[in-house]
Amino acid sequence: EKVPSTGRFRLGVRLLQLGTHVLQRLDVRALARPLLEQVERATGETATLSLPAAGEGVTVDHVPSRRSVRSAALVGRPSIAHATAVGKVVLAFGQGSETELPATLTAFTSRTITDPSALAAAVAEVAKRGWGEADREREEDLAAIAVPVFDHLGNLVAVLGVQGPADR
Repeated sequence: EKVPSTGRFRLGVRLLQLGTHVLQRLDVRALARPLLEQVERATGETATLSLPAAGEGVTVDHVPSRRSVRSAALVGRPSIAHATAVGKVVLAFGQGSETELPATLTAFTSRTITDPSALAAAVAEVAKRGWGEADREREEDLAAIAVPVFDHLGNLVAVLGVQGPADR
């Protein structure tokens, strides 16, 4: 049976709406949990899941390292944009206001980037290579790497990180 073009258009719109509704209902934490566990097993370090928010990232889940000396991730803790691997990934791959560099670059350690041009260069490097890093920039004894997670449209929806003692 031949469907009129307006009928196909309506059907297509309805399918698109249904698909979008299903995607919006996916629980990113539930989807990411097995991957976080796998990353922790493979690296021996704390694996984190962060969501982009307000130009930074916010930790929404983590799997702590099983080692006795480990990094403690805190759910709800923001990832400072200029001093964390997650924050740099958000700056490099986020949309809209998330791509704006912070106006004030507070030093947390002697290694924190506080020069806006140096931060711009670091963010450009993250965008080029596809992952972010921070070595003793937020805390003296902490190092981390992070990678972006994109949705089917190429939008940044989450950031997967690994963090641990800097000497490892």
